[in-house]
Amino acid sequence: MMKRKKLYGKKAGALLLSVLFLSGILLLAKIIRITPCYAAAYPVHGVDVSHYQGEIDWERLRGQDIQFAYIKATEGSSYVDQQFSRNWSEAEKTDLLIGAYHFFSFDSGGQTQAEQYIRTVGTLSGKLAPVVDVEYYGDKRSAPPDKEAVVKELTLLLQILEEHYQVKPIIYTTYPVCDRYITGSFDAYPLWIRNVYYPPEWDGKHPWVFWQYTDTAVLEGYQGEERYIDLDVFQGTRAELERFLVP
Repeated sequence: MMKRKKLYGKKAGALLLSVLFLSGILLLAKIIRITPCYAAAYPVHGVDVSHYQGEIDWERLRGQDIQFAYIKATEGSSYVDQQFSRNWSEAEKTDLLIGAYHFFSFDSGGQTQAEQYIRTVGTLSGKLAPVVDVEYYGDKRSAPPDKEAVVKELTLLLQILEEHYQVKPIIYTTYPVCDRYITGSFDAYPLWIRNVYYPPEWDGKHPWVFWQYTDTAVLEGYQGEERYIDLDVFQGTRAELERFLVP
C-alpha cells in the first residue's frame, strides 16, 4: 500500500509539473492570460477606444460593467481620430466618466501636439484629465529616439495641457518606454500601465493609477474593423476616480 501511495504521489507531482509547464507555454504564446482574473478584484472598470471599434452603442457598452471610457482624440500635430466627434458626443449621453487621449508622436514638437489636442477636444470641464499615450510605433522600438529630445518635447506637451486644463495629465505607457523615458523624469504624473501578461504590482517598480490588462476582450455594442477592445481598471473607487475630473 505504501509503495502504491508513493507511486501515485510521483504521478501526481509529474502531472502538476506538466500542467504548470503547459500553462507557462500557453501564457508565453498569448493563448491564455491571467490578467482578467486579477483585474476582477478592482471595482472600477473601463475601456479605451478609437476608430478601430467603429460606431459604438455607448448605452450598450455601459451596461457591461463599464464605469469609465477614454476616447482617442488626436495623434501627433495634425491627426484627428475619425470617430472622435461621434464617440465623444454619444458617450456624453451616458453616465460614464469619459476622457480624451492623445497619441504622442516622437516626430513632432510638444507645443504643436498640445495645440492640436486642445483645438480638437476643447473644454474638458467635468471630464477626466487628459491622457498622453507614449509608446513605440513603427521602427521606434528597434531604433529608440534620443531620450533628451523626447523628454524635452513630452515635458512641453504635458506642461501646456496642465496649464490649460488646470489638472495633471495622465501618462499611458508600456514598460520599455516607461523605463527609458518616463521613470525619473515624469514621476509626478499619474501612470497608466499597459501590461496584458501579469499585474503591474508584481514588478514593484511602477506605481500606477490605471492598468490596461487586456487588448483582446470582446464586448457587445461596437462594429468596427477590430473585433477586440481594450479593457482597463482604476486603482480605487469611483469616488476616487472622480478626483481626476477637470474643474
